[in-house]
Amino acid sequence: MKIVFAKPAMPQQGVLIVGVLEGRKKLATAQLIDAKTKGALKKLFDVARFEGRTDQVASLMVPPGLKLARVIAIGLGKASDIDEKRLEAFGAKAATEALASGEAEAALAVDAIPGCKLGEAAMAARMALGASLKSWRFDRYFTTEKADDKPKLKTFTLLGLDVAAARKAFLPLNAVAEGVRLTRELQSEPANIIHPESMAARARELIRLGVKVEILGEAQMKRLGMNALLGVGQGSARESKLVVMRWTGSRNKQAAPIAIVGKGVTFDSGGISIKPAGGMEEMKWDMSGAAVVYGLMKALAGRKAKVNVVGVAGLVENMPSGTAQRPGDVVKSMSGQTIEVINTDAEGRLVLADALWYCQNRFKPTAMIDLATLTGAILVALGSEYAGLFSNDDKLCERLASAGESVGEPLWRLPMGEAYDKMIKSDIADMKNIGDGKAGSITAAQFLKRFVNNVPWAHLDIAGTAWAKKDLATVPKGAAAFGVRLLDRFLQDNYER
Repeated sequence: MKIVFAKPAMPQQGVLIVGVLEGRKKLATAQLIDAKTKGALKKLFDVARFEGRTDQVASLMVPPGLKLARVIAIGLGKASDIDEKRLEAFGAKAATEALASGEAEAALAVDAIPGCKLGEAAMAARMALGASLKSWRFDRYFTTEKADDKPKLKTFTLLGLDVAAARKAFLPLNAVAEGVRLTRELQSEPANIIHPESMAARARELIRLGVKVEILGEAQMKRLGMNALLGVGQGSARESKLVVMRWTGSRNKQAAPIAIVGKGVTFDSGGISIKPAGGMEEMKWDMSGAAVVYGLMKALAGRKAKVNVVGVAGLVENMPSGTAQRPGDVVKSMSGQTIEVINTDAEGRLVLADALWYCQNRFKPTAMIDLATLTGAILVALGSEYAGLFSNDDKLCERLASAGESVGEPLWRLPMGEAYDKMIKSDIADMKNIGDGKAGSITAAQFLKRFVNNVPWAHLDIAGTAWAKKDLATVPKGAAAFGVRLLDRFLQDNYER
C-alpha cells in the first residue's frame, strides 16, 4: 500500500474516509458530502445510530451525486481527547476499513479539528503513520492464497491543504515505521530462516544507511571470556554471534553513546530443561529484544538522528543435544563472575550478562537499556498491557516511562532490592541463574544488574508485549515490534540536540 499526500479534491473512484467528532459534529469534508448528497450522510447516521464515538463506523454505499464507490465515516471521539496517539489510531482504523472495502483506491480527508494543538500537516503525518503501521502484513510464505483474500488496496491518499509540509512531517515518522517493519519481519520469520548466522548477516543491510556494523564469532567471544553467552548456544549446530551496530549522529562524534542491548535467542527450546511441546513454535520470537535493536538502528539512521547510539545484539540458539549445557554446570562470565546454571531455560539472562558487560566495558555509555523476552512471570504480573521496567536510576525510569506513554508502548516499574538479590545466591558459585520460583521477573533483573557495573541502566522485560495475540490500535495481530518507537522517542526527547 502506497501512502501519498494530495490537495483536497473529491475523489472520482474508490473510498473516501471522513472523520466525525462525538455528537455527530461533522468536519468540513463530511459537511461537504452531506450537501452534495442532499443529506444522505445525516440519514445514514440516523439509521446506523452513529454518534461519532471513537472508532465507530458508518458506511454509505455508492453515494448519490458522487462517483465514489462509498463514503466511510469513522468516529474521532471527543475533540478534547485528540492527540498524536488518537490521530495515529484513527489513521490505522481508516486503513483497516479501506483494506476491508475491496477497493484499490482510498482517500482520507484531513480536516481541521477544533481545539487540536497539532497543525494540519502534523495531523496528516500522524494519520499516515498509523495507516502505515496497521497495514503491515507478513505474507511471504503464502503460495495458494485466494485472490479474494489478498489486499486490493494500492494507494492510500491523505487529502490536506499543505501537501509539502505534510510530506516533510511524515519523512522522519516513515523512517521509524521502516524500523518497525524490519523488527516485525525479523520476529515473524521462522527459526529455520532467522538463526544466529543469518540474523547477524541481516545487520549488514544497515551499513548503506551509515550504521557501522561489527560481527563477533565464537572464537572472538571465547577470547573475550564470554562463556555465559557461549554456554547457551553450545548445544546448537548454529554458531553464536554478537552484533555491534553504531550510529554516530551527534555533532560531537566523541560524545559517549546511549547503549541499547537486545536478547537474541533465535529459537528457545529450553535446552536440556526443555519446554513443553505446546506453544513451543512461538519461541521463534525469543529474539525480539535483538530485533528491536535492529529496527531502532534503522529508524535512527533513516531519520538522521542527532545522537550517538550503540546497539548490541547477542544471538544464540538454545537447543538440546549431546553438547548442550547441563543444569548444574558452572560458567565464568566475561565479568569474571561465576554462574551456576540451575535451569537451562533461564538462558536469556546468560546471553545478556556478557553482552551488557562487553557493552559497558568497551563503549562507556551514558546509559544502557536492555530489552528481552525474558520471563513468563512478567505475563503473570502485567499481562500483555505493559512491559516490565526495572532500573538502578530513577531519572532514566521516568524518561522511559514518559516516552512509552507518548507512543502507546507503556511500561510499569517493578521493585528491586537486596532481599531479591539474595534469592539468586548460589552454594557453589557467585550466583545462580534462577531464584526459588517467587518474583521471577525481579530476580532476573537482579541477575542482570550484577553486570552493568553502576552504569545508569534499565531493563525492559517485553515477554508480554513483543507479540500481539490480537489486533491493537496500530499493530496487526502478530509481531508488535514493541520498543522501537518507545526508544526512538526516548532518544529524541532526551538526548538529541
